[in-house]
Amino acid sequence: MRLASKNPTSACLDDDFLAEVCNLPEKNLAVELLERLLEGEIKSKFASNVVQQKKFSELLTDVVKRYQNRSIETAQVMEELVAMAKKFREAAVRGEALGLSEDEVKFYDALANNESAVRELPDETLKRIAHELTENLRKNISVDWSQRESVRAKLRIMVKRILRKYGYPPDFQDEAIQTVLQQAEALGAEWV
Repeated sequence: MRLASKNPTSACLDDDFLAEVCNLPEKNLAVELLERLLEGEIKSKFASNVVQQKKFSELLTDVVKRYQNRSIETAQVMEELVAMAKKFREAAVRGEALGLSEDEVKFYDALANNESAVRELPDETLKRIAHELTENLRKNISVDWSQRESVRAKLRIMVKRILRKYGYPPDFQDEAIQTVLQQAEALGAEWV
């Protein structure tokens, strides 16, 4: 068995590796291994993507909790964890398919977190908003921006203007602004 991979960051995403783990004789250990691998992957791949990190962390927590409460069997938890690993792999390479940079995808995710925005706005509009947000936030973020309320207020106004410019649905605009600013904060250290 090859539990060690040449590329450890994608070890749990490899179909062959997932099949090997699923065929381990000790199913409880296989579940624990998959859980830990996914947890590590979430922390490493989506460390600066607040939406995806939260989404996958909640999915993993939910599956593990149901397994620990004995509401699902070992075979079912294995299936769900393998399916999650495949979703994770797809999410990790989504930027290329969307034609967005790594940072733009993070803001795209923050905007697409609102279902009414996804329904009302075409995908191209969400991409343009993500691109403009990334560009403007990168230019306007300073070293101490997250501590200075005046700078945060300026950025909040800038984000709100961009969302209005493209017709982002007003019902969740405040939530989107908060998520975008959280995302900018997660990226801030990399940008400064």
